[in-house]
Amino acid sequence: MTSISRRGLLAGSILSPVLLAAGGKAAFAKTPPEVLVVVGEQGTNSLDTMVPVANDYSRMVNWQVYDRLVTHGSKVLPNGTVSYDYTKMEPELAESWEISADRKTYLFHIRKDAVFHDGSPVTAEDVKWSFDRAVSVGGFAQIQMGAGSLTKPEQFSVVDPHTFKITFDVPNKLTMPDLVVPIPCVVNSKLAKKHATASDPWALDWVQHNDAGGGAFKVASWKPGTEIVFSRFDDWKSGPLPKLKRVIYRQIPSPGTRRALLEKGDVDISVGLPPKDYAELAKAGKLQVIGTPIQNDLLFIDMNVKMKPFDNPIVRQAIAWAVPYQSIMDAALYDRGVPMFGGDPSKPYPPEWPVVSHYTTDLDKAKKLLAQAGFPNGFETTVSYDLSQATTREPIALLLQENLAKIGVKVSIEKVPGANWFAQMASKTMPFVITEFYGWLVPPEYFFYWNFYGKNNAVFNTANYANPKLDALIEDARFQTNPTIYDADLVKMNDIVMSDLPRIPLARLFFDVAMQKNVHGYEYWFHTHLDFRKLYKS
Repeated sequence: MTSISRRGLLAGSILSPVLLAAGGKAAFAKTPPEVLVVVGEQGTNSLDTMVPVANDYSRMVNWQVYDRLVTHGSKVLPNGTVSYDYTKMEPELAESWEISADRKTYLFHIRKDAVFHDGSPVTAEDVKWSFDRAVSVGGFAQIQMGAGSLTKPEQFSVVDPHTFKITFDVPNKLTMPDLVVPIPCVVNSKLAKKHATASDPWALDWVQHNDAGGGAFKVASWKPGTEIVFSRFDDWKSGPLPKLKRVIYRQIPSPGTRRALLEKGDVDISVGLPPKDYAELAKAGKLQVIGTPIQNDLLFIDMNVKMKPFDNPIVRQAIAWAVPYQSIMDAALYDRGVPMFGGDPSKPYPPEWPVVSHYTTDLDKAKKLLAQAGFPNGFETTVSYDLSQATTREPIALLLQENLAKIGVKVSIEKVPGANWFAQMASKTMPFVITEFYGWLVPPEYFFYWNFYGKNNAVFNTANYANPKLDALIEDARFQTNPTIYDADLVKMNDIVMSDLPRIPLARLFFDVAMQKNVHGYEYWFHTHLDFRKLYKS
């Protein structure tokens, strides 16, 4: 297979004839019925989501290009939006499966007619190699697999060419939903191994730049930073063949340009617009605007508990009372989210996540607590945010800076380039952070596993928080089958993090998408990317 990592548009791309060189601008043709044109600010930096540097948009590519063993069914939300259904498991590459009574053995029966994009058959050997790869490459992939107790190659075995087996020492209720996420995707091992080396046994470098999948769409071309084009794989057998024959995803930095192209009808869908634009487009009513609260999402402020003065919990409480919560909802988010502040302090935190904090804006309380903590005149610190999320993070940072100045806290703002954000998070060197996390899996303990589990010290734990008591509760909740004990665990977990307060909740955000009214089949998914397999145009 020819490398596509540095190629531009292929001849035949629907946009090729209408690209204009003058001034570096691009014009868009009206899109044909079987072609979907999507615009967004960000795009993938890798075709392989296992690569340590892979960004979130590699998940978007993965979802279209690779199959997983199983998938979720769908449901209709109260607002009429179709959404994935976490409670329903349906076949994808595996046409059926059996789980032993003790839930320690899983058998998956692979479709006998499934083939990869190069025409080679998909076998249980490919599945095993892919799972071995996922638990061996380290970093994000390894931790994600571990959430479902998928931790070592010895758990995975080939029964026959079309039967794959997983074994466990202890059953984990997160195992099946963890098989739906982008990480345990099935890679063409025969193709990938041709490009493996002693220093790169899992062919990460090659797969990062090449299509090694068997999903509903192939990568037709990829020009990093500009455009990726997907073409339908007509031999796909793991679901109904998509109605779209081609999808073009283009990166356009300017949100104003993306909105204008959508309003003129030159593109079909725009993702990643600022909340203000979605609010205005929804009010105008000329386009479809769908906003779905993201499952267990939290936009928050983290305070690094290993760095002064945030090692003092009273300081953390003072900051929580000084946050301009409602101004953030109004001026930064334009109410495209669910407020997660101002809860009734007389009521205990419930057994769920996220929970509404008991904090509101009270500068007098904040000043008194700062004085109590030994900072009557305040202190200086730096708040950091991901520059690729500047449309919301910058106004939040400025509002925070303004309000904290009122209690004597002088805040400098650090804008971290998006390409460096994950490395900066992993370094645990930022004292004060505005960021967001949402879990692919719904159960609260999954959020805690990624954000507060000291044994992981995962990249998303920007508060650098660890608590042995909390770790024990997280571990028990992950495997607990008694609902009464499970709920008690969750209440204790919430009490700990909301008392120690390494993190200040702000809002549960919407995943917003705006599209032409002739686009149908939209389905909300936990990874907050479009599923091209379901979309079509009238």
